[in-house]
Amino acid sequence: MERDGKMGVQLDVSNGYAGRLEVVEGPTGRRQRSDAERARIAAEGLLPGVRVTDVARKHGVTRWQVYDWRKQLRSGRLTLPESVTSAPAFAALLVEEPARRDHANARIEVVVDDVVIRTEPGVDGEHLTRVIRAVRAAT
Repeated sequence: MERDGKMGVQLDVSNGYAGRLEVVEGPTGRRQRSDAERARIAAEGLLPGVRVTDVARKHGVTRWQVYDWRKQLRSGRLTLPESVTSAPAFAALLVEEPARRDHANARIEVVVDDVVIRTEPGVDGEHLTRVIRAVRAAT
């Protein structure tokens, strides 16, 4: 028996009570995410200062899913798509006043997680960008 797009089923039970059960067809509410989407969400959860709970709420997943995807990302079972890894990223910049004003010997120091990258003045910007990306991918 079908009425208003819903399928009704009559139930007979031994005590003589007949109930009604409605079966509603449609999506279950579970969403299948692609590997690329899961990797992007996991990477967002790895950013400094970001709370996993906030990332999970933003994307409609549980924090345990984000933790699992982060683990898969670190182990290499998930990989970030090229469009994400090639996007420019920003690093915190700390400028300290040098003890001496000797600009000829000034160095650039970039800290990525626990890795310190020191360069000489005049370093090629593209080369430095590739080094920073390699360090970020390895940590």
